[in-house]
Amino acid sequence: MEDAALFCSLTSKAIAIAIRAAKRSVCYAAPGIQHGPAQAMAELARRIGPEFISVCIDFDERVMRMGFGDLAAVEMLRDAKIIVSSTPGLRTGLAIVDDEGYIFTPTALYLESDQRHTDAPNALRLSRDQVKEALARLSPAAKAIAIASAKTDEERDQIKKRAVEIQSVHIADKQRLEEAPPVRFDIARQVRVFSAYLQYVELKLTGAAIQRHRIQIPDSIQKLGGSEDLKGRLKTTFDLIEKSGKLSSKALEDELNDIRKNFTRSLGKDHGRVVLKKAKPAFEDRLKKFHDKLKAHQEKVRKELQSTLDRSRKQIVDYFVPRVKKSPPDAMKGQFLKFDDEAAKSWLESELRRVFPKAETLIKEMQLKKEYKDVTLENLNRADFLTAVKEAYPHINWDRPYNEFRAAGEEKK
Repeated sequence: MEDAALFCSLTSKAIAIAIRAAKRSVCYAAPGIQHGPAQAMAELARRIGPEFISVCIDFDERVMRMGFGDLAAVEMLRDAKIIVSSTPGLRTGLAIVDDEGYIFTPTALYLESDQRHTDAPNALRLSRDQVKEALARLSPAAKAIAIASAKTDEERDQIKKRAVEIQSVHIADKQRLEEAPPVRFDIARQVRVFSAYLQYVELKLTGAAIQRHRIQIPDSIQKLGGSEDLKGRLKTTFDLIEKSGKLSSKALEDELNDIRKNFTRSLGKDHGRVVLKKAKPAFEDRLKKFHDKLKAHQEKVRKELQSTLDRSRKQIVDYFVPRVKKSPPDAMKGQFLKFDDEAAKSWLESELRRVFPKAETLIKEMQLKKEYKDVTLENLNRADFLTAVKEAYPHINWDRPYNEFRAAGEEKK
């Protein structure tokens, strides 16, 4: 802050250095305050007194989660008896040390590091009159500092006449931040690097595979003997519909597998599948067309399933009628007076009715379940994550995002 240039680069570290060199007063206003400036103020308070330090922030959970400030820094100021007020919605930064002041753009650590190049300005130097004006209008505490620092009675009277424009309130309860503290911002930025490229996705087709439904053939019918023409479906269990029939969902499942294979990549058994953000619009378009086919298939099943079930049951009945007539089972002998075709069909129908479902019990809402999840800290912490990404997408140059990933974690040093 010693540079006399109009525009300059102002970081938390630079502000802390200037505060430690202060002789009379410090006024700070911004969305939040970081550890460095707060520690410098606490040290200064022991030297010049806390009443000559004024701090105004937006003490809001969302602000701190964006990385504009640090909860421990606020507690450090309060322990040093420095008055900290809160101005909801405050987003401009103001730093005044003695008679030197700057308007600056605060850095949200969730988005980028506070380390800046000197040729990347984010601050504008104030004139001495602008410094006095800012102090007089910022807050009662800042105005009191300006009055105490005035060099003449005339200057003091002028400051008194200025109306405070910024409304401040007492800082709020910090309980929610203590229960769920913000993640380290260097880590959050690393997560954001890969979140811009990749997203986890899970696809699941439910309610469509009615061809997988089977019934258990009653023991009383199983004892009548096997079947050659139905042996593919009729054993101790029976496929309700043919696996390759027109009501089977196999064609839909094959198409969904093709979409999954073409647009997503597995990062390994324990990682799941990911889709490129760049490919997501085309991926969504294919899924929309698939969804239309799924709805059409569901309507076909709704119209034709009961008749298909009836035909399946008739196949079993027709096959076993001759066997029942030739050798009526004891379960039939105890209920019927004669054992002709009609009696055999009636007995078989009654036995199968107990195990054959109605169409409405099989028809469920056919759905394509799709769930997206962003890359998380847990994903990045896995040693094989970056290797898996490179192997899954060998045609993409991952050097740039990898370098961004490394740079985003610089605060770990």
